[in-house]
Amino acid sequence: MKTSPAQFVRQVKQEWSKITWPTLHETMQGTVVVIVMSVVLAFALFIIDALCAKFVHIFIGG
Repeated sequence: MKTSPAQFVRQVKQEWSKITWPTLHETMQGTVVVIVMSVVLAFALFIIDALCAKFVHIFIGG
């Protein structure tokens, strides 16, 4: 069953009205969480990389 363009637009408007957008506070909280977790993960990967490089240097000899 095909939907007419007018019916499609009505359905889009209907669905659009159901959206609940996050508040500014929720958006800021989410942003802070993402930034903090990115920094923590970057630091952890830096440590793991440094340890792996040290082990390779020890085993290969240098």
